[in-house]
Amino acid sequence: MRAVVLHSHGGPEVLTIEEVADPVPGPDEVVVRIAATALNRADLLQRMGLYADPRGLAQEIPGLEFAGTVESVGERSRMWRVGDRVMGIEAGGAYAQRIATHERQLLAVPADIELVDAAAIPEVFLTAWDALVLQGGLTSGRWALVHAGASGVGTAAIQIAKAIGARVAVTVSAGKAALCRELGADLVLQRSPHDWLADATAAVGAGFDTVLDVIGGEEVDRNLQAVAPKGTIVQVGLMGGGRTQVNVGLLLTKRAHWVGTTLRTRPIEEKAAVTRKFAAEMLPLFGTGALRPVIDCRFPFEQIGEAHRLMESNANAGKIVIEMP
Repeated sequence: MRAVVLHSHGGPEVLTIEEVADPVPGPDEVVVRIAATALNRADLLQRMGLYADPRGLAQEIPGLEFAGTVESVGERSRMWRVGDRVMGIEAGGAYAQRIATHERQLLAVPADIELVDAAAIPEVFLTAWDALVLQGGLTSGRWALVHAGASGVGTAAIQIAKAIGARVAVTVSAGKAALCRELGADLVLQRSPHDWLADATAAVGAGFDTVLDVIGGEEVDRNLQAVAPKGTIVQVGLMGGGRTQVNVGLLLTKRAHWVGTTLRTRPIEEKAAVTRKFAAEMLPLFGTGALRPVIDCRFPFEQIGEAHRLMESNANAGKIVIEMP
């Protein structure tokens, strides 16, 4: 099969497509023939040598999410049959024509979703739902604050918040506000150099019950100012940097929770549990139209380097999908 193999780390030019051996399913695994994958910020970090695949495999193939059809199943696998349309997340390996994955980490592709479009669902919707609801405690009637509202995680978070009856504010860079409003955001705040915190405080004086932050950096201290007493900040990413000055006293006086999280490095058992719970509680909402993948653009597999350059420019709003040959 063809796959992206990293022999070194650096710019998009290190994304080398070559022939590698087809994967063989373990007893509880299935092999999926991939129709499409999608980009995530973690892919860029891994390419640069800043976020290693936790599995430590000899052959480094990036890619965290995929959609395709089941091609073969392991001897103990019972959940899927050959030909089933599936999507899922992995710690790596999705920049390839085939992938072997544990059967419990797969989700059925909703009937009304095109197979290649489904690649834009797993990573961002699982991340947003886990952060907002499972760890952030967001419920109907409460306020969420989501940074980078036009990103993949951001667009998923807006939809999930609205689907459960919560209210949601987002911060966005210039030019991306319209998409967030279209998805249902109740309050859209422009980020730097605009003072989003002042506008947020004026609009939601009691503070935000749940904050989903993929930025970090200078936003961390603002999050502590914006979060409601006994609220929860869920730190999912650090696009703005991992070091900053923070008034820790606010964490104490507000009795707030500050949670760091990532799906990639969790044990399979934990990722499978989150996936199965999402399948039961949220996956049906794609059939009603309450949730949908938000796709900015598509690239053929051969142009995956160009896709990485686009994501690095921060020009995309929504997901960048890579279609396999």
